[in-house]
Amino acid sequence: MAKERFGMILPITLLAYFLILMDNSIIFTSSVQIGQSLGLKAATLSWISSAYTLTFGGCLLLSGRLSDLLGRKKIFLVGLTVFGLSSLVISLATSAQLVIVMRAVQGLGSSIIAPTTLALIMDNYHGNIRQRAISYYGAMAGIGSSAGLLIGGGLTSLFSWRLGFLINAPITLFLIWLTSKYVKKTNGRKEKIDYVGSLLSILALGGIIYGFTEREILFIIGGLVLLLVFIYFESKLTNPLLPLGLFNDRIRLGAYLTRFLFMMSMLSFWFFLPQMMQKQYGFSPLEAGIAFLPLTIINFIVALWVPRLVGKMGNTKVLLSGEIILALGFILIILANQANGYWQVLFIPMMVIGIGQGLIFAPVTAAGIDSAPLKLAGIASGVTNTMHQLGGAVGLAMIVASTTDFKTELKMILVFTVLGTIMVMLLMRKK
Repeated sequence: MAKERFGMILPITLLAYFLILMDNSIIFTSSVQIGQSLGLKAATLSWISSAYTLTFGGCLLLSGRLSDLLGRKKIFLVGLTVFGLSSLVISLATSAQLVIVMRAVQGLGSSIIAPTTLALIMDNYHGNIRQRAISYYGAMAGIGSSAGLLIGGGLTSLFSWRLGFLINAPITLFLIWLTSKYVKKTNGRKEKIDYVGSLLSILALGGIIYGFTEREILFIIGGLVLLLVFIYFESKLTNPLLPLGLFNDRIRLGAYLTRFLFMMSMLSFWFFLPQMMQKQYGFSPLEAGIAFLPLTIINFIVALWVPRLVGKMGNTKVLLSGEIILALGFILIILANQANGYWQVLFIPMMVIGIGQGLIFAPVTAAGIDSAPLKLAGIASGVTNTMHQLGGAVGLAMIVASTTDFKTELKMILVFTVLGTIMVMLLMRKK
């Protein structure tokens, strides 16, 4: 029997996914330098990140559905073009207003790339090789986010924060060439696009994300009300933007909720830890990024073994193991005396967290698209990525609004992780 090969689809999707994840994390280690360069106040600086998060999270459902209806290759090329051009403009911008607007445009490009990459994997691989491809894709979610801290810190410290955006342009140009050459064109489906549902989903998700990011309770309430209106409206349509049948499968529903809780923990951790290391240990942005290497390297090594572990233990057991190990890593940091320095406080726990992260991302990604029909691969991927974005925004906002003490922040992160563990045990056990 001939050995199954990935071909070029997997490298294309992994590189594209890595690019948008890295770009999001770069902000964490370069925000201070961006603010100084553009003369921004703290409130304005926060919009460098918020503008991206709003359009990325708000447009994911629409983008995922469009990849089902218009064809993967066409919509993927649009996303790459939007992302690359906006990155180029950001790297050259001299005004805060232009940077913020282009970050919003960049988020729109990312909202197209994220679900389409996963849908391309579902389209092109089947059986065991699909499981392996999804494992590598899931691993990239953790590696890209962690590596972004290192790359952002390095480029900012050694050169300029602008280079972190400028490098996106040639990489996206390369991806556009690869996509044009190796990704097969697929015909879309002649279905009416749900424009009302699209608008409702963007307003609802945008309102929720903005409300939590800026701690505006009225926007949160308004977003939740619009979300209920959106769900009711979708339930009445023959060809909705979001087929509610996706949530009938307990495994998929459990995966969406687990991903939400997991990102409540991890985005907060990625956000607060570089700041803590720079403030308490006097690390530069580059040193703070390098400090994540134990987590990133271990994450990568573990991710390579995940397909074999899933084959032996099953997806849910691997995911549950990852949640427990992740919680252990946070407990180790909480119990440590922070005055003892990086090597005693963070080095070993970072490796433990890397193991947990490596065991979680691939199984929770696979479960999120579990048994989804290929014609709904884009929207199933869109929901998975929406939970990713919403969870991060909600978790970070809750912690920022509650405390400024790092140990207390870690305790809240641990609570989110424990809730995720419980979610796996309750909803993702065998039917």
